[in-house]
Amino acid sequence: MNLRAADYFLCRLAQRALGALKLIGDVETDLLRTRLDAIGIDRPVFITGLARAGTTILLDLFARLEPVGTHRYRDFPFLFAPCWWSWCNDRFGRLEDPVERPHRDRIEITKESPDAFEEPIWRYFFPSVNDPAATHVLTAEDDDERFDAFFVDHVRKVLLLRGKTRYVSKGNYNVTRLRYLARLFPDARFVVPIRHPVGHVGSLVRQHRLFTRYAEQDPRVPEYLRAAGHFEFGPQRMPINVDLDASARIAAAWARGDDVTGYAITWRAVYTHAEAAARDDRLAGRIEFVRYEDLCARPRATIGHLLEFCGLGEHVDELDAVLARISAPPGRDDFDVLRERVWRETADVAERFGYEEEGIAHP
Repeated sequence: MNLRAADYFLCRLAQRALGALKLIGDVETDLLRTRLDAIGIDRPVFITGLARAGTTILLDLFARLEPVGTHRYRDFPFLFAPCWWSWCNDRFGRLEDPVERPHRDRIEITKESPDAFEEPIWRYFFPSVNDPAATHVLTAEDDDERFDAFFVDHVRKVLLLRGKTRYVSKGNYNVTRLRYLARLFPDARFVVPIRHPVGHVGSLVRQHRLFTRYAEQDPRVPEYLRAAGHFEFGPQRMPINVDLDASARIAAAWARGDDVTGYAITWRAVYTHAEAAARDDRLAGRIEFVRYEDLCARPRATIGHLLEFCGLGEHVDELDAVLARISAPPGRDDFDVLRERVWRETADVAERFGYEEEGIAHP
């Protein structure tokens, strides 16, 4: 992971000046008030679920659609005042060639690439969402008027910056806030990618080992990842606390070096939580689960259906060229070793999503 000194310095500066940056963001909002009030937020789309299920692929596809505005890498680390920071980037930033992202998963990025950058805002207003000892779930009853006002204006700022009309975000931890977001945006749509637990857990374990090596080579890496709101893998890893009993089991498994079991319990807990949310009256018909395997095997049909669900179906033809390049990752020799341990933890939930131990059971 090639972490540049300038990026690390700006990240540290932003972390140590969050209060001041929040005030700058408020001033920015006041200066833009007339323009922001004129921007409607129409059916925002929140892509959320466990990392390594295809969330980045989906965000990239949505970001290519003409009406869609998203966060970009260039927005980090001064998220609280995105218009001011964009002005600085336009004048002092530099162009860069695409590079494969640190995950080493064939996805190339530049500063203009879409990515997930809501998490620092959530953490500022709700410190418990990254507390390993607390539940991370926020419901409609946990409303904070200060956050609501700031976040709604932040979404408008993203649309203003991009000159777009439909906001799409990727936030893995938003799976713990489905009910909160459903209240805040009554017409929002939620996209929850899911992947066969054996392949999914294998990918998570490999990423954790990769980012742990990065941190061993460069001790700045964990702090940078924490600032960006990434706790999925690496030394700063922590469970997603949707169920405190499950989280205790995850932490115990990881503490004894059993990454496989810890991630398998995580898979079961997160998708059990998402299933329950989908049955909530306020979320009925607003959550769409997308199987990673369907996306790889039948990209156009899968994305066409998803865009219809999100009210963007007329734009599917804009994706023909890139959809033709989507394919499943190479097979892994370690899947058979993982299979029994993962399936033991996840079978009941996995089967409800059409998976069987050896693969997908039915469409």
